[in-house]
Amino acid sequence: MNQGFSIEGLLEIELVALAVKDRGVRCRLLTGESVTLKPSRQIWHEVAGQILKIKPNKLWKYAGTSYLSGELLSSRISIEELDLTPLLLESHGTWTPKEDIWGEKDEEVNPYFVPVIQAGPRPMFEMEQIIPGEDPEDPWDDPILQASEHYECGDYVSAYKIMEKILTTDLRCLDAHSHLGNWDFNSEPANNYRAERAKLHYEIGVKIGEHSLGPNFNGVLKWGMVDNRPFLRCLHGYGLCLWRLGEISEARKIFDRMIWLNPTDNQGIRFLLESIDAGEPWDEFQEKESS
Repeated sequence: MNQGFSIEGLLEIELVALAVKDRGVRCRLLTGESVTLKPSRQIWHEVAGQILKIKPNKLWKYAGTSYLSGELLSSRISIEELDLTPLLLESHGTWTPKEDIWGEKDEEVNPYFVPVIQAGPRPMFEMEQIIPGEDPEDPWDDPILQASEHYECGDYVSAYKIMEKILTTDLRCLDAHSHLGNWDFNSEPANNYRAERAKLHYEIGVKIGEHSLGPNFNGVLKWGMVDNRPFLRCLHGYGLCLWRLGEISEARKIFDRMIWLNPTDNQGIRFLLESIDAGEPWDEFQEKESS
């Protein structure tokens, strides 16, 4: 029986996770062939977009689908190996600091904005947004919106099925990564395990976005350009996870970068930086925000 690939003589095989489900993981090989992994133990921590290293046991085919059983040895994030087409960047001319409002009249400019203003004009872009299954002619036919509505109504099974279909179709849907991160990050009861998994969701989105920006990107991605929002949401969630998990210096780097990417700071990142620089731990910040 032809599987399209063989595990004969292989001690290890690497798979790209596309949808992590209770009874298996929908995957593809780095060379592109699809396979459903049946791991020797249930996978809880891994997320779509990671590369899984597997010790293979058995390969078979049923109803046109290839299945692989084996032991999970490790997982990692390496966007460069996934052969993803970078998201397009549409030029929107030049961002000029003097064209934005930096507070009330006669009010001192927030110190986090000062170096950004002093750096002067920079090129401005809008990042391509990928939403598989979206009908561009119908604003209500949005799979992300549908998944969110299911989740808010407590229909978690339907919500996750939609997200699985989206990411199986195209891992570059940054809004799917950000929503999955949000669902883990805001889960009750709160725990570090869910925060660690949320961090992975956000990190995948961040790294797909960074892969599209390329090295040494120094442009502006304004929040007002709606297709920039999924990437900015992933950065925000990633920074919050780092802070929550005690990786404070790394969280600060993420938030500082966000001020440079979106200088008008619609997400309130300057307030997070103020709390971090004041030595405020995540728990105290969260308690203050919820009171």
